[in-house]
Amino acid sequence: MADRYLTVAQVAESLGTSERFPRRLIAERRITFVKVGRHVRIPESALSAFVAANTVQPIDHRRGSLRRVA
Repeated sequence: MADRYLTVAQVAESLGTSERFPRRLIAERRITFVKVGRHVRIPESALSAFVAANTVQPIDHRRGSLRRVA
């Protein structure tokens, strides 16, 4: 097992959110998680995959492609 498992609090701290956000991701099945008894853990790889899947790249604005307002 090379993957480290994080608590909800650790995931929230890593994302810079409250604990409610990772709990909502778990409830909506939007992130992979593991149940160990009554405890919930999120693999670091699942957190990295979630962040990568939701990362928005900036648009490359070219000078001529912008419209000017008269």
